[in-house]
Amino acid sequence: MRHLNAGRKFGRNTSHRRAMFRNLAANLIAHERIETTEAKAKELRRVAERLITKAKRLGAVAYTPQSELSPKEKARRLHMQRLVSAFLPRFGVVQGPDNQPKRIDLVEKVFVDLAKRFAERPGGYTRILKLGPRRGDNAPMVYIELVEAGSPPAKSQAPVAKKEVAPAAPATETTEATTTESAPA
Repeated sequence: MRHLNAGRKFGRNTSHRRAMFRNLAANLIAHERIETTEAKAKELRRVAERLITKAKRLGAVAYTPQSELSPKEKARRLHMQRLVSAFLPRFGVVQGPDNQPKRIDLVEKVFVDLAKRFAERPGGYTRILKLGPRRGDNAPMVYIELVEAGSPPAKSQAPVAKKEVAPAAPATETTEATTTESAPA
């Protein structure tokens, strides 16, 4: 029986499973959206959210320039960076704007970009979008992505209001004209 044994095994030993999640987490942070199986995405969500939470708990210390920090704040940030870099690889490769490979510092991205982006969010930094079955083995495939900062932009009401106001204005004028004509008579 597997009572109180949380997490999926994926038919791998501990070191292979850990390496798989290190690589998945690195790719998720570097690209902010990856395609994988549903089971891997659900386990990756646990890993990625814990990494972002570690950076976010520092508050503004996570993304403040090093020169502006006190020695105690520098030590706290260094400690958290070492905890995150113990799991994440330090560097990742993404495609730049000119389709050339660009090397980025993943730990720095977690602390500077993601900690700032999710500062006000109380959790739930990832989203899983189902795609359907994989062609070869019918495995359920999903996108796992980092959610954007804040709420999604609301649809603008200006065009709708203009459409409603334009037909309504002549109708009220004609109504007023008929009421004024009928009043004196």
